Amino acid sequence: MPQNAGMPLRTIDVTRYVTPLREGGSLPAIVEADDDGLYVLKFRGAGQGPRALIAELVAGELARALGLPVPEIVFARLDSELARPEPDPEIQDLIRVSAGLIDGMIESSTGLNLALDYLPGSTTFDPVAFQPDAELASRIVWFDAFTSNLDRTARNTNMLVWHGKLWLIDHGAALYFHHDWRDFMARATSPFALIKDHVLLRFASRLAQADASMSQQLTPDLIASVVALIPDTWLEDEPSFASKAEHRDAYVRYLTQRLQAPRAFFEEAVRARSLHL
Repeated sequence: MPQNAGMPLRTIDVTRYVTPLREGGSLPAIVEADDDGLYVLKFRGAGQGPRALIAELVAGELARALGLPVPEIVFARLDSELARPEPDPEIQDLIRVSAGLIDGMIESSTGLNLALDYLPGSTTFDPVAFQPDAELASRIVWFDAFTSNLDRTARNTNMLVWHGKLWLIDHGAALYFHHDWRDFMARATSPFALIKDHVLLRFASRLAQADASMSQQLTPDLIASVVALIPDTWLEDEPSFASKAEHRDAYVRYLTQRLQAPRAFFEEAVRARSLHL
């Protein structure tokens, strides 16, 4: 069930590593948890590390607050013992590092990962087989432009169809501004040119309506409540900030500033769509 934005996320303990999802560059995996549920686990020790988990958390929970369909997101604790029966050395190392086992020593501060509810029987979104309505498509395009999500293209849609409904997954590539904090506020008002490649752009005929409603829904308090969910342990030492609180506040400042009119990301989406048709 969707959660209210800003409410504490559930925390699960992973009890069984089921299978890797090798189509993902960071080797996410299907796992079983202590609540007997299946989840898609995103490893802290993979790829972009905690930044990808922060993007997944913040973008995913903001999307949920806007009424967009996102599987439940939970924190996931990982035990390094789960690596023991795994025959693949790469996966063994990924589990151990993500569980906080480094050079044979447990660093408990690094053992928290992120997971999404697994949707059994879901299929990858195909715009030929499933066409979303204009309102939903417009809201998704607007949101992905707002969060600078560069990974919702025809090549990799990062959407699933489950029980006849579209679901958004994999927001780890969003918020790419946080990979370089230099002059980040100057970039908050920039357009998002890559929206031209969005797989739903041609269906998004109600962008103006989406902009009017979603820009009002995303209040500073809402943004702050979602950013507050970021665990301290995911806010790595960053020379641009004097403290984790300052680091966290930078996300709030950036996202709040991005909503100020005129919204270049919205105008760019409208322009891109006009050229796309």
